[in-house]
This record gives sequence, structure tokens and C-alpha cells, in this order.
Amino acid sequence: MNDPTNNRKIEHLRIVEQYPSIDREGRYFEDFQLRHRALPEIDLASVNTSTEFLGKNLSFPLIISSMTGGDHMLPQRINKNLATAAEKTQVAMAVGSQRVLFTHPNAINSFNLRQFAPSTVLCANIGAVQLNYGYNESHCQRAIDVLDADALYMHLNPLQEAIQPEGNTNFDGLVQKMASVASKLTRPVIIKEVGCGIGQIDAQLLFDHGFTFIDVAGAGGTSWGQIENYRRGKESGDSFINWGIPTPVLLQELEPLGSKMKIIASGGIRTGVDMAVAMILGASLCGIALPFLNAAKESEHKVVDKIQKLRKEFTITMFLLGITNVASLVGNRSLLLKEP
Repeated sequence: MNDPTNNRKIEHLRIVEQYPSIDREGRYFEDFQLRHRALPEIDLASVNTSTEFLGKNLSFPLIISSMTGGDHMLPQRINKNLATAAEKTQVAMAVGSQRVLFTHPNAINSFNLRQFAPSTVLCANIGAVQLNYGYNESHCQRAIDVLDADALYMHLNPLQEAIQPEGNTNFDGLVQKMASVASKLTRPVIIKEVGCGIGQIDAQLLFDHGFTFIDVAGAGGTSWGQIENYRRGKESGDSFINWGIPTPVLLQELEPLGSKMKIIASGGIRTGVDMAVAMILGASLCGIALPFLNAAKESEHKVVDKIQKLRKEFTITMFLLGITNVASLVGNRSLLLKEP
């Protein structure tokens, strides 16, 4: 079966492999300086990086962000290795868009991951705009059930859809439909952008409609607009490669909502130090995707190695700040020596 949605998934993976420029490498987190303690007055061994998310305990505040899925051996291998590694290291994982399930049923093999990750957090994923193109709560619930997910990501991607040759661009009245569907599901819904960011106006709109989990997914990392630009032969899209709001700017902007919403930071986070900065700016969890992709193509062990490196960096950062637990890190601006 020659299915455009399934084929597009493989095209996306090939483009990421072929064109390193889709990682914008914004490095916005490097603009922040942390307050080093020469006398941290704590034992490194006493640093506790664990945190709770969706009622489950994570070893440290990391979610492997959404990447792929489909009826092909490559996304099946990638997702299996990611899920297995997430379970071994007790971090969370979100899958790529599950829209392909409804056009290519055999894609279920890339999303049936609970067998590889029986205890850790898994998140399903559907494009919110599809609710304006015939999708409803049954599609969303199906995505949750296939994964036995702890939550559902509804992703927002207006730039990607605008550049994508076959894009769905009717975002009219969408937030009301999202809220209506979310109220009927068996799991909580997390609203996520895909690399341009959710700013204060949109976050407030989402909160006003009952959403309390958002993944800001700001500018800094992968450009899905640029991926689609390569798919259409670069006839348009270059002007938008840096479109979006940097993730640290979003976190600062959303500070007033921090007590009301659970904020996940993703978009350009590349190190454990970046994670610590994001959490100081108010995030309760950090999402990373692209740095795991090549490792996931190889083996679960390669993914585990990358996760463990991030956790070590995050742990050392907490130690050098004199902080022994994650709760003392979140929103603690006194740990910043300098803000841009």
C-alpha cells in the first residue's frame, strides 16, 4: 500500500540524516550563567535527581521527545530502542504522530511499545489540527490505547503544515475542539508545539480552556519547517528557518503561569546543564529528541549511554549549585548569576 502519510515519515528520517542544518543549534541556553559554588556544602552522592511525572517516578526530569512511527522497519527499530532505553533508565518517552495508524494500520507495530517499557511514562501523539479534518475523540483514544499511554500529546505545527505540500492549514476554532475532545479522554492531554514555541498568549488561551500541561517546544533545535522545505525542493521556506520563539524566552514569559500549569521545556536542549537552566527558568521536565536519533538507529545501548551522560551532567550541575533535589531547582532564579 503506497500511503502518503507513511511515506512521509520515512522521508522525514532520511532528510534529518542527510541535512544536518535542520538542527538550528540555537544554543540559547548558553546565554545564561549559573552561580557556581566553590563550597556547595553537600555530598555529590546526596544529589537526588528523581522527579514525579503523571503519577510515576522518573530517575531524572527527561522525556525523549516525539520523533517517528510508521509501517517500516526503521521507525519500528527506532521506537523499540528508545522505549527499551527509556525503561532501563526510567525516563519518559513520547512517540511521533500516530495519524499514520488510521491510514496504514500495520503502523501499529511501531507504537505497540508498552511491552518494551512496562513501567515508565509513555505518551501518545496526535496532530491537533486533524480535529478540523474529521478526527474526533475516538481517534485520540485509539492512539492512547495502542500505546497504553499515560497521556496524549496534541501537537501544534502551523508552520510545518503551511510549508508541507499536503499540509492541513485550517486552525480555525481549534482550541475549543481540542478542549471538547480532551474532556472525553481517559488520559490527560499535553499540548505541544514542534519547534516554534507556545508563548504567553497561547498558553493563557490553553489554560482558559482547561489545559494544564504544555510542552513549549521553542526555537533552537530541529526545524520541522526546514524539513518540509527540503521535501518540496526548497521552493519556499528558507525565510522561516529561524522562525519561532527561543525556548528560554518562552520559559521566562510563562513564569506567571508556572504555578497553574505543568511546563515541559523542549527545543534546543542538548546537555544536562541546559536542562538545569530550563528548570531554573520554570520547567518541570525537559524534552530532547534529535540527539537520540542516530543512537536509536543503532541500539538501545547507544541510547542508554546518551541518557546516562545527560543524567551525569545534570547531577554534577546540581552539585555545583549546592542543590540536592529537583524541587529546589525549579523556578529558583537565585541560582542564575547572569541572565541575557
